[in-house]
Amino acid sequence: MPSPIQTVLAGDVGGTKTLLALAHWDAGQLCIEREARFITGDYTALTPMVREFLAGATPHAACFGLACPISGRRIKLTNAEFWIDADEIARDCGIAQVRLLNDFAAIGYGLDALAAGELEILQSGTIRPQAPRALLGAGTGLGQAILVWQNDRYEVLSTEGGHADFAPVDEMQIELWRALGAQYGHVSYERLLSGQGLNDIFHHLAATRSPPSELLAALQGAADPAAIISEFGLSRRDSIAEETLELFARIYGQQAGNLALTTLAEGGVYIAGGIAPKLIQLLKAGGFMQAFRAKGRYREWLSGLQVAVVMNPKAGLLGAALKALAATDK
Repeated sequence: MPSPIQTVLAGDVGGTKTLLALAHWDAGQLCIEREARFITGDYTALTPMVREFLAGATPHAACFGLACPISGRRIKLTNAEFWIDADEIARDCGIAQVRLLNDFAAIGYGLDALAAGELEILQSGTIRPQAPRALLGAGTGLGQAILVWQNDRYEVLSTEGGHADFAPVDEMQIELWRALGAQYGHVSYERLLSGQGLNDIFHHLAATRSPPSELLAALQGAADPAAIISEFGLSRRDSIAEETLELFARIYGQQAGNLALTTLAEGGVYIAGGIAPKLIQLLKAGGFMQAFRAKGRYREWLSGLQVAVVMNPKAGLLGAALKALAATDK
């Protein structure tokens, strides 16, 4: 008699949006039964969102990737007034096991579930089996994680390395660091490598230039100014927006190279998050990889690493589903 299907709940909970899905194994394949997208800011907590999504269904286990450090069973997202209470979800929804992961840990666990076409290669390189992997990605914030081989699989070490001090490498970046330091006090890589960071870079550059009224008008009251700046830059409708994107890409490459060195990432460097796929042609244009390799004596070593962009926006959801399904096997 075949084993009953073990349905699990997976979630990718970010400061801007939340993805929820029901999933199960079928002949060794991960199958998504049903999924939905929610605006995180429309809620103050995850529990009512989960209840709404489940609509009476009772999964065997649940796992959520969260855009914040994981410290306990009741926590708040870093960039939103949004609470997650694992025990409350378990009690209210009748779920036996509820696990919380950092969002980039969830993406890390989802890497091996990606199809070949869901990775865009920025630099071909030799992958050393079982070597450490580096993972980072800009979106609402800057997530970073390290993958290390343990027993027969990769385990993910969550980090908050995105909040490390930004290190400017030229006069333009020094001026940017000074301006944002005066505004915010502490200038981290996340302060620059995020949607808000893209907006801040643009306004810093625009302060000494004359952006066209068309772009300024489009930014007035915009819900997502980074998307508008990206649109004007990628379409070459505004030179300051173009310069903003190029500077953003260089700083992104610098920090990717920093993480690769920190982890000796001979298992590959993976760029995830919501921004990279939208800027993929810019990242492939050269500035990102030039900055990635510009590490003096380690230029040649960095040139041998594989660097890839995760193009599937549901990688974190897949990773959370895999961890939830693993819980049902115990």
